[in-house]
Amino acid sequence: MNQYQDVGAVTVRKRKKYNVRDAFKFQRTTGGSNEHCCVPLCTASSRYNSELSFHRFPKQNGLREEWLHQIRRTGFTVTPHTKVCGRHFEKFHIRVTVNGRRVLAASAVPTLFAWNNYATSKTGAGTRPTSSPDPSPMETEEEMVPMLEDHDYGACRVVCVNRERYEKMREEIEALRQQLHTLHMEKSFGLERFASSPEDIRFYTGFPSYEHLMAFWNLISTATAKLVRVTTRARKTYATSTTTESPLTRPTKLLPIDELFLFLTYLSTGCTQRELGHRFNIHRATVSRVIVTWANFLYSLLGSVCTWMSPAAVKASLPRVFHGSYSDTQVVLDCTELRCQTPSSLLPQSEDFSNYKSHRTFKAMVGMSPHGALTFVSVLFEGSMSNREVFRQSGITSLLTPDMAIMVDKGFMVDDLVPGTVHCPAFLSKKMQMPEVDVPKTQSIARLSVHVERMIRRVKENKLFDTIIPLSIAGSINQLFTVTCLLSNYQNGPLVKK
Repeated sequence: MNQYQDVGAVTVRKRKKYNVRDAFKFQRTTGGSNEHCCVPLCTASSRYNSELSFHRFPKQNGLREEWLHQIRRTGFTVTPHTKVCGRHFEKFHIRVTVNGRRVLAASAVPTLFAWNNYATSKTGAGTRPTSSPDPSPMETEEEMVPMLEDHDYGACRVVCVNRERYEKMREEIEALRQQLHTLHMEKSFGLERFASSPEDIRFYTGFPSYEHLMAFWNLISTATAKLVRVTTRARKTYATSTTTESPLTRPTKLLPIDELFLFLTYLSTGCTQRELGHRFNIHRATVSRVIVTWANFLYSLLGSVCTWMSPAAVKASLPRVFHGSYSDTQVVLDCTELRCQTPSSLLPQSEDFSNYKSHRTFKAMVGMSPHGALTFVSVLFEGSMSNREVFRQSGITSLLTPDMAIMVDKGFMVDDLVPGTVHCPAFLSKKMQMPEVDVPKTQSIARLSVHVERMIRRVKENKLFDTIIPLSIAGSINQLFTVTCLLSNYQNGPLVKK
């Protein structure tokens, strides 16, 4: 028939219907029932194979146990619907009745399986009587229906292992494990990575070596069993909670010693919190919480240790350069300023602006004993405050007695605030030239008071205080600066030689 037909003056094209069965061919079902074989590795089903017969387990206990032993299904529960297909029986065990049903012989036992290649067993249960002829191999193969193979989980429990291949694979696994550990150590940014490098330990922590750092850790490790951790909820509600640390309750995946390493790295390098988060593979907010937590912890722990020395202890360690006129010196004082980010509000700008630095700053007063140990550090004040006012509000006057002398720079006009002697360079007092008698005194005081500036330089070797401090850490800058000053006593040796 032509594809086009003329209907009047119009040519009409016949539409060809699309039938999905023309494109896809499905396997035909040959039976209505849906019976399956329970033998391992056998996937026979009566739904798509009407040539197979399926037989129930016998009711006799002895014969049923023999069936279970042959099909290798230990611990298997037999139900009325559990059946074995006819391809596992000898051909002579199955006979056809007048009605066309295929039934088993009374003593039939399944003996043909995938693990014996469906071969006829020569001995044992289910063997054929000698009076009947043996079926030929061609007949056996014709009766076998091709099936999909499956895993034999219950066939055999004995596993044969090639010992030489096993040892070789074991050595290869151990080598790969060592290589993976090495790569993990090289990739991870932690204390163990730099344990063998004193230069890196000094750069990241401020301690001269790994042994010095571990000695400091041994001093504080007992106190780290309970930490008052700062969380996001605690910041909002101004409340903190004390929890006992363990691998299950630890709020971060870092160990406490690695958290200390992160905190020291933050002080020493001045890295941003985002950069530290990438290095330690944690979130930036977690870095912020770790820094604030350890700043408060070390502020309380190191601050509880009395750094103020008695006059007897000061004289016992007094350097030779202080002998003579300045042997009664108890503390050498000086002020330092930290530049900080300028806020948008004009009021804080005017309060914290320092004419000396021409920038918005925080000011603190630091004191050291004559041999160079830090013995006093004040809180941070506004940069516009004078040295005299900082001295008055710092609280150091309550520690001084009439037998104690202090050594200060020219900017400290505190003679009326100190109960004892004040060693201070002479002023010109609007004179054109300094008197000759005051020149040696001024030179000697300047030569001795320079050590406190060296101690301040040790503190400012931590890059966090050598740059402009961001406003984001202004709430904890007092704790950070105090902890850094107190750590200088543990990180460094004597400042002034005897």
